[in-house]
Amino acid sequence: MKSEACRLDRFISQNSDFSISDTRLLIAQKRILLNGHVAHSIQQKVTKFTRVELDGHCLKDLSPVYLMLNKPRGVVSATKDPKHTTVLDLIRHPQKDELHIVGRLDFNTTGLVLLTNDGAWSRRISLPETKLAKTYEVTLSKPLNDEYIAAFREGIYFGYENITTQPAQLEILSENSAILSLVEGKYHQVKRMFGFFQNEVLSLHRVSVGPISLEGLEVGQSRLLTQNELAATESHGPC
Repeated sequence: MKSEACRLDRFISQNSDFSISDTRLLIAQKRILLNGHVAHSIQQKVTKFTRVELDGHCLKDLSPVYLMLNKPRGVVSATKDPKHTTVLDLIRHPQKDELHIVGRLDFNTTGLVLLTNDGAWSRRISLPETKLAKTYEVTLSKPLNDEYIAAFREGIYFGYENITTQPAQLEILSENSAILSLVEGKYHQVKRMFGFFQNEVLSLHRVSVGPISLEGLEVGQSRLLTQNELAATESHGPC
């Protein structure tokens, strides 16, 4: 994983008229502030979201953004598309052009999409080892039965990749509808899992990612994640 941090002296040399060797003197004169605190070492790390001030001038100030969107049908999970509306087109936020998508949804799949400018957070959220369940409402063309529950719990074999999906939890709601929770996000995974039974997915709607729920958010609307929601994701982590 590529580091998003660099040493303070290197950052100063790259973002000001001072050299790497000048940084020690700047620190001694208390002319550098990191997140509002006087810098104390040339080896301090400057991360993507560190606010750096030199002689009262801000050299870098980028705030992390964690946002959720209720994606409508027919919207592309992309930041740019010449033909279709993208998820970014639906967002009103001053830093929206910095955001990337955490777990894309297909063109006709609806529901919860997470966006952020924090690469470390999105990588952790996406790891199967984090055990952060993605939960979907699914409508199928054919009736469901208990064979689906057992097969999803054991894992479905995908011959093309020669892999077996991790255990998933399926709750049958009615003859043709179910709630599915899984921790992976492989290409078209939900449709392919039901395709194992030659059962076409008619509609797919993601309602939650771990503790983050779509409840109360209208279709096409977005909002920032709360501190409680962010804290709840921190309780999940790779084993």
